[in-house]
Amino acid sequence: MSNLGVGLRAIRRTRRSQLAPIDVDMHGKVCVVTGANSGIGKETALALAHMGATVILVCRSVARGTDALNDIKARTGNDAVSLVVADFSSQRAVREAAAAIQEKCDRLDVLVNNAGVTPWERRVTGESGLELIFAVNHLAPFLLTNLLLERLKASAPARIVTVSSGAHRRVALNFDDLQNEERYVPFDVYSQSKLANVYFTYELAHRLRDTGVTANCLHPGVVSTALFRHLPPFLGFAVKLARPLLLTPAQGADTVIYLAAAPEVATVSGRFFERREAVESSPDSYDVAAAQRLWEVSEALTAQSGGTGAKKG
Repeated sequence: MSNLGVGLRAIRRTRRSQLAPIDVDMHGKVCVVTGANSGIGKETALALAHMGATVILVCRSVARGTDALNDIKARTGNDAVSLVVADFSSQRAVREAAAAIQEKCDRLDVLVNNAGVTPWERRVTGESGLELIFAVNHLAPFLLTNLLLERLKASAPARIVTVSSGAHRRVALNFDDLQNEERYVPFDVYSQSKLANVYFTYELAHRLRDTGVTANCLHPGVVSTALFRHLPPFLGFAVKLARPLLLTPAQGADTVIYLAAAPEVATVSGRFFERREAVESSPDSYDVAAAQRLWEVSEALTAQSGGTGAKKG
């Protein structure tokens, strides 16, 4: 089946009736949401703020982050919302963001790894020359999570939620070309980064056994978000035509919010979710050796060897 056919089938599957709202008291909880200036990230931060949580927005742009901050405060009446600015293509900026988060709060109950990019042409980070999608979509949340793990464990029970995608089922991870230098097909590269999110979640959950910190990932559905802004004109036009069929950012955020707040998943860890249900991820995603190998490669690429908060059990 073509990518278009797969996409339309996924759209039809995710356009089912909306689930009941999540109503949880999050007063006293501290939540960090990355990529929170728009789309799924902003809707997640908005919902958590509505529940009374202290929410830290991590955004790339000062202007857009400030706009989101002011809007969330105005709509929720919650003044315990703050902003950390970080460009996730820079590992230095990720480290500075982790330090700023820990300076703001002495506890951390929920970390939502949502930030992501989808450039149509291959680009590399200016700091380390790493391929941009892999750097932002996988290495940045890997690094941020590890830098915040001790705070999460000290605040347990705590939760780590990573936004992956059903697109991870399309691909396998090529360890001989993780930087996609030999072959760059944009949607494949994006899909590989989402598979990396699943590997990361499963290995992280294994390393966090008996700590009181859970790690889960999810497919939000086919959502109309700013990720589509980098598509070439002909694909952008196709997305525009399909937009009425796509989920809204609020609908796409539903499972993220569920994993961040719902009592019934407080102890569930190492699972892949769709529409609030734990489902099977791709067969490749259960390759334990590959997950461990990706962890080790990621440690090397983030200079985290010997310094990660999640030790192999």
